[in-house]
Amino acid sequence: MENQQNQITKSKKEIIRIIAVLIIVTTIVKYIEFLFIRTDQTIIADNVITKIFCIIATLVAMKICGLKLSDIGLKNKNTLRYIGCGLGLGIFTFGISYGLEMLLLAVQGKEPRLSAFITNFGLSGATSEFSLSIQALIICVIVNIINVLAEEGMFRGFILKSVSDHWGFKTGNYIQAFLFGIWHIVMCVLGVYDGQMSVVQAIVFAIGYVVLAGILAIEWGTCINMTGVLWVGLSEHFFNNFIGNFLHVVSTSGTDEFQIIRIVISNFLSLGIVLLINKKNNSRNNSKLSQ
Repeated sequence: MENQQNQITKSKKEIIRIIAVLIIVTTIVKYIEFLFIRTDQTIIADNVITKIFCIIATLVAMKICGLKLSDIGLKNKNTLRYIGCGLGLGIFTFGISYGLEMLLLAVQGKEPRLSAFITNFGLSGATSEFSLSIQALIICVIVNIINVLAEEGMFRGFILKSVSDHWGFKTGNYIQAFLFGIWHIVMCVLGVYDGQMSVVQAIVFAIGYVVLAGILAIEWGTCINMTGVLWVGLSEHFFNNFIGNFLHVVSTSGTDEFQIIRIVISNFLSLGIVLLINKKNNSRNNSKLSQ
């Protein structure tokens, strides 16, 4: 009760201020790492410094608001079941999207095949390749775990909880989804910085990042609303990132050339499935209440 009361005593202005400071500070760290430290160009292949900083900053924000880990959805509630649901959702949707991508390439006579190696991620396909080894695989798994704990904890955990408590779930879900989309346009800034994209291309890809990341954020926020925990979104988020780093479609004309199509198909399928389940659950609950 004390933690809930502490959260309620925070005014709307205070909540906005705390979230704004959290986003600004973590974004500054993110851009410094991406543009200058360049951790993504090492075998780590990700901005792990930013993600660790995000975890610490989120914990500080939670402390200020009197929240515990359980308040933002990190609690022991059907944990293995929900993790299985998230992984299953990722496997199902990406299984379809990989299949369609390979079919499209095969129709064009490009002889597609699946290939396993570790890369960092980019919608433009501008990734750095690392040979597949036990060391690279372990690093990829650990970094992706840190990544999803940071992003799910900050966006679907703290921000969604804080905004929803004052303005309702729908508002909270849309706000965290928009912020999550904006969070990812650093890749486009990096593309311009490295000379791999023009400003116009960067704007187009930035819109793509906001839309695709926003779709997943809305889906994962909906999962929290249905289950009360982060496990479904957290596990699917992990699978989506890992499979993008690990499993690639190679053809006679290149590697992952239709990656964007694969991601779009998987994201929309996943969102559609979750929204359908949520609609059925709401209908079932309304039916019980009417009885």
